[in-house]
Amino acid sequence: MRIVVLGGGVVGVASAYWLMRDGHQVELVERREAAGLETSWGNGAVIHVSSVEPWSAPGVPLQVLRWIGQDDAPFLLRLGALPQMWRWGLEFLRNCAETRHRDNARANLELALLSARSMAEIREATGIRYDHARDCVMKTFGNPASLAAATATHEALAPYGLVTERLDVAACVAREPALADARDRLAGGLYFPQDEIGDCPKFAQGLAAWCAEHGAQLHFGRTVERIEVSGGKVTGVVTSQGRIPADAVVVALGAFSPFLVRDLGLRLPIYPIKGVSLTAPRDLWEGAIRNAILDDAGHYALTPVGDRIRAVGTAEITGYDVTPDPGRIRALVDKVSVLFPAFQAVAQSPRTVTWAGLRPAKPDGRPAIGATALPGLYLNTGHGHTGWTMAAGSGRRLAEAIRAGGKPGSFASAA
Repeated sequence: MRIVVLGGGVVGVASAYWLMRDGHQVELVERREAAGLETSWGNGAVIHVSSVEPWSAPGVPLQVLRWIGQDDAPFLLRLGALPQMWRWGLEFLRNCAETRHRDNARANLELALLSARSMAEIREATGIRYDHARDCVMKTFGNPASLAAATATHEALAPYGLVTERLDVAACVAREPALADARDRLAGGLYFPQDEIGDCPKFAQGLAAWCAEHGAQLHFGRTVERIEVSGGKVTGVVTSQGRIPADAVVVALGAFSPFLVRDLGLRLPIYPIKGVSLTAPRDLWEGAIRNAILDDAGHYALTPVGDRIRAVGTAEITGYDVTPDPGRIRALVDKVSVLFPAFQAVAQSPRTVTWAGLRPAKPDGRPAIGATALPGLYLNTGHGHTGWTMAAGSGRRLAEAIRAGGKPGSFASAA
């Protein structure tokens, strides 16, 4: 088939790769000048097999309500966003029930494990280099109760394939010497041997180049105006630079996916959740971290990515604004500096880049992958904070769904 993939983030490019592997003629349309330049660009750089639990979890609604109006809150709901997201919010609340949350977490773990295996296959097949590293992801905890609760949560997923190792304070410092001066603030940690580090846009651009070399047509600098439908099925895509005929279309536009399918009479429950990050040259920090540190108390990730260090964190519901909010950036820096005081100077350097991106979140925390009710229209979107983690596996599942001609999923409904 001739398949057009809409969106050149890591999910869209991975979709193109697996569709090409199935022998399809693939074209990809992306409004930016290269792959991986929007939400894929400044993420936490960690492939988080260990962090697949949806944000819709028991207790989260009360926490969010308590944090309203606190600019340094880890999950901040701006009241101005409420009129546009009330239906999404109700579905989010419904998925905070314990049984739904547990089922959604298990489904996400299955996909994340598939994705980790698929990433290894892609590396072997393509030779892409993207600052990949293994055996270097851990989470730190400031009090024993939080560590015990997190250990129990991860152990509940152990029968489904998740592997974790509990660390005492000495083991945390032995694994990450940069924590030595903060040992008095630690209660212990968890080490995640299945997690990996990698530069997401570098991977997306490398895989896009591989796809182009093997026959895919990549259309950068084009915006999608509409999906063309005739005779009750998809027949092509109209872009800012002309029409592209298609037997099938894959929507992988992240947080912007709902706008395109809405014109086709479908409602896709995705809402943007904004995150911020700082990326700095590693040489600004003598004795910089060797491992990715996920801090429970500060709700951030601090990751070494090649010759850079990246701090990422916070979740803010504020619509489609992608301006890095100075207050949110400052709050992130202050939280990182609790364990790593040297990061204050790193953050103030003119060589440090601030960024904000929109995570495309579904209320259940599970991506929408597969067929819709409209013949020829497929989705691979709604990954929330797990896009980099699940991209390779999601692309593979999408290709399997197209190969099987599967039933429409329940993730989109009539508008």
